[in-house]
Amino acid sequence: MRINVTRTFLPPQAEYQAILKLAWDTGWMTNRGVLLKELEKKLQDYLGSNNIIAMTNGTLPLQIAIKALKLEGEIITTPFSYVATTSSIVWEGCTPVFVDIDPDYLTIDEAKIEAAITPKTKAILATHVFGNPCHVEAIEAIAVKHNLKVIYDAAHCFGVTYKGSSLFNYGDVSTCSFHATKLFHTGEGGALFCKENLFRQMYLHHNFGHDGPDVFRGLGINAKMSEPQAAMGLSVLPYMETILGERQKVVETYESALKDLPIQRLKIRKDTEWNYSYYPIIFKTETQLLKIMQALEDASIFPRRYFYPSLNTLDYTDGEVMPVSESISKRIICLPLYVGLENQDILRIVDIITKNI
Repeated sequence: MRINVTRTFLPPQAEYQAILKLAWDTGWMTNRGVLLKELEKKLQDYLGSNNIIAMTNGTLPLQIAIKALKLEGEIITTPFSYVATTSSIVWEGCTPVFVDIDPDYLTIDEAKIEAAITPKTKAILATHVFGNPCHVEAIEAIAVKHNLKVIYDAAHCFGVTYKGSSLFNYGDVSTCSFHATKLFHTGEGGALFCKENLFRQMYLHHNFGHDGPDVFRGLGINAKMSEPQAAMGLSVLPYMETILGERQKVVETYESALKDLPIQRLKIRKDTEWNYSYYPIIFKTETQLLKIMQALEDASIFPRRYFYPSLNTLDYTDGEVMPVSESISKRIICLPLYVGLENQDILRIVDIITKNI
């Protein structure tokens, strides 16, 4: 049997269809229907988060945040993230300025941010990598000192809390992905979380600038989540404790079985209640990684190289060297992690790694 890096959690089909029936009965499939509004309310209550706008994917919230904050010029960002973090900056006509990462937490190295600030710098866009918080206090202090906006790509952070508060409550804006590969999902989808004073502008931007049916206030785009997407979210949300608990068991099994091997594992920042979103391991060399990936693939097991390549090497960036990110991106993989992954399969994965390391 093929084992992929993840498997989408699907609630009972009848439960999804029962929720979707409301949209079917009314014929209201999109344009902020009743299911979407219910989902936003339930998510805000569940997460204890700032103002939420659910959207049709997890990339548009980043682009809308940059647009709504009227950012022009340079945005300091991380080279170790999914490509959407960097591409959103470039897509919106800004210039990404990379700052290398902390070798343990894998988030942007806050001690290196100030050295990268220039008169053109307008914001910091950092990623909470694998749901692991950035040093939000240091970043906030830098932003206040230099009058910068802060956007967090929190794509992996559903349910994560830091010092007792939702991780989505930090920064001017935080974004999340509800893609089918995430622990909470709407099939495809995402959300934007922001401070109260920014909510109206973000809202207008995500719905063509509509302020009622006939009035437009400024430039907008279509980022609305549909009712079928919202129905999926409403049917997945009741299972979150099961999802988190099952993923925690998988992670703990990996941790115990791999503890004596010469590999580096993710260091979770203190005061964090993590969500077990990914299980990354870092090998000593890329050669070792490639050998183990091949051995796993020969056994129909497919980990993934999150995140490779380092984003500063993309052909639409300036190519400035980021030694820590470039090194880690060549040596890191995420092991299979999902609800339903059997203990015997976890141990088989570990056995293959042990024999080939």
